[in-house]
Amino acid sequence: MNSYLAGFLLGLVLLMAIFIAGRGLGASGAAKDLAAVTVKAIAPDHASKTTFWANHLSGDSHPLKSWLSIEVLGVLIGGLLSGLISGRMKFKVERGPRVRVATRLGFALLGGMLFGIGAQLGRGCTSGAALSGMAVLSTAGFLTMMAIFGTGYVIAYIFRKLWI
Repeated sequence: MNSYLAGFLLGLVLLMAIFIAGRGLGASGAAKDLAAVTVKAIAPDHASKTTFWANHLSGDSHPLKSWLSIEVLGVLIGGLLSGLISGRMKFKVERGPRVRVATRLGFALLGGMLFGIGAQLGRGCTSGAALSGMAVLSTAGFLTMMAIFGTGYVIAYIFRKLWI
């Protein structure tokens, strides 16, 4: 899809989420919901005694019935359907000519873990902090987006020879 059209459509989705649900987009909260339910299933005593997990599990409804968990489930299903309909559903690893598959997957895992840690430290993921923050003209949203893209450009410049 044309990136400008995709960006415009993402903006419309964000606008509709704010208009209909009164909330912006996000994803890291869904991971926290899943982690809380997993900890409770594996170690219920630990989940009830630890302040972090106990506070997260103390609501009236099941954590996986939250807005973010349902949103992320919809994103996963929508991405799967889009890939199937457009014929792009393939199992392959995008990588440069000088990078092994294991190296690419290892760095993807490391990057995902660092981004997850950053989402917890920053109290939100890129979609929550940057996109939704910018949509409501939050200074933090603009700073977050600049930091994400700025870091991305620097890292891409450093590792560009692996992809060319």
